Amino acid sequence: MEKIIDENKQGETLILELKKENTKKLFIESYGCAMNFSDSEIVASILANQGYNTTQHLEDADLVLVNTCSIRDKAEQTVRKRLEKYNAVKKINPGMKVGVLGCMAERLKSKFLEEEKIVDLVVGPDAYKDLPNLLSEVEEGRDAINVILSKEETYGDISPVRLNSNGVTAFVSITRGCDNMCTFCVVPFTRGRERSRDPQSILEEVNDLWRKGFKEITLLGQNVDSYLWYGGGLKKDYEKASDFQKATAVSFSNLLEMCAKAQPKMRIRFSTSNPQDMTMDVVETMAKYDNICNYIHLPVQSGSNRILKEMNRQHTREEYFELIDNIRKIIPDCGISQDMIVGFPTETEEDHQDTMSLMEHVKYDFGYMFAYSERPGTLAERKMKDDVPEETKKRRLAEIVELQLKHSHYRTKQFIGKTAEVLIEKSSKKSDAHWSGRNEQSTVVVFPKEHYKIGDFVNVKIYDCTSATLLGDAVGYSKNN
Repeated sequence: MEKIIDENKQGETLILELKKENTKKLFIESYGCAMNFSDSEIVASILANQGYNTTQHLEDADLVLVNTCSIRDKAEQTVRKRLEKYNAVKKINPGMKVGVLGCMAERLKSKFLEEEKIVDLVVGPDAYKDLPNLLSEVEEGRDAINVILSKEETYGDISPVRLNSNGVTAFVSITRGCDNMCTFCVVPFTRGRERSRDPQSILEEVNDLWRKGFKEITLLGQNVDSYLWYGGGLKKDYEKASDFQKATAVSFSNLLEMCAKAQPKMRIRFSTSNPQDMTMDVVETMAKYDNICNYIHLPVQSGSNRILKEMNRQHTREEYFELIDNIRKIIPDCGISQDMIVGFPTETEEDHQDTMSLMEHVKYDFGYMFAYSERPGTLAERKMKDDVPEETKKRRLAEIVELQLKHSHYRTKQFIGKTAEVLIEKSSKKSDAHWSGRNEQSTVVVFPKEHYKIGDFVNVKIYDCTSATLLGDAVGYSKNN
């Protein structure tokens, strides 16, 4: 077997561990959210069965795939630039085929083939099982496209090829799609309606990962709290289910508990949560099991009730505060992070200050902050004028980033003098003499390597910090090692 080479970072090449007898060469890149990286693992598995091994070298590839993101215009422009690079290589290697996967493929559909002449196939997120047929079409000289959204596909029957070279952490996809219809978001249009994966297939995957030596999983979905298994089908059709189906339905808190009990020494995380769907039984389940990490990514997008309504977010500022306060009551040391959009249409200075005051109340551990980017096909694009000047967006973004850095430093300083359990994931970027891992609040911890190794759970005494990183010394293995 060939060595896996992948650090699972945005935009990096994914090198897969596949069988040597595979003779065709695949080069695959992923951009955007964790779900895209998870989907690339599914694609790798499907293509391994079609005779594809992978290569680090674009120039050697028979097939080049790019798994795309449409959440912001910048993400799409990054893909366009990569296609220019592919085109230059294709002039040298004219037999090379190029495919576009993911949300950008779903959004643009056949238009992609017209706009980017280099592209041979376009495949949406629900159509990866059709890749063998589509490749046959390409081999016969025809353009190939499948962007049909599914009401049932969850890829629960596919065993993903793991792209994490450290063999320590892994994604486990549990839901697909989103029903929330935020006015700024393309996800419901590119990934379809919500449907959940059979819990037994999820448990089988979790158990298999543990047998293979993985120490941490992240249960993954556009909206994990909406997980609801009642025998299959869309979540929106649950009310039509039989009494038996409803009585035996599995909610997200149920699934979280099942995973925690199945592998009590495996760390469990989940992402992404939406405030309107997160229920306190999930938080109570987190508090009940030590192996569920005390960390929640809880996007709010704005601190202004008026803007939240314009965004069609199904929560108010006050409801969000109540949720945060209840989480802190049950799990006082819970790490919480955010997504925030500045410069949404009609946003005023008062709205912006509401966002700043919300951040002051919560004091997030860290966050992902962006200036509003109009996305074609969304309700905001069709009905609202993008009327906040770019300079105003940049200034407001700089202000919330500065505030978040202040709060991040406040949160990391709380760990000084305390001991944190850290799962070693890799060497530190800045020093080969130090390990890097995360505590359960998802904060990065760096400490001297000594005799420890990747995959160890280590207790680390924290003596200093930056706004993003904890610095410490190992004081021994944790009880979970």
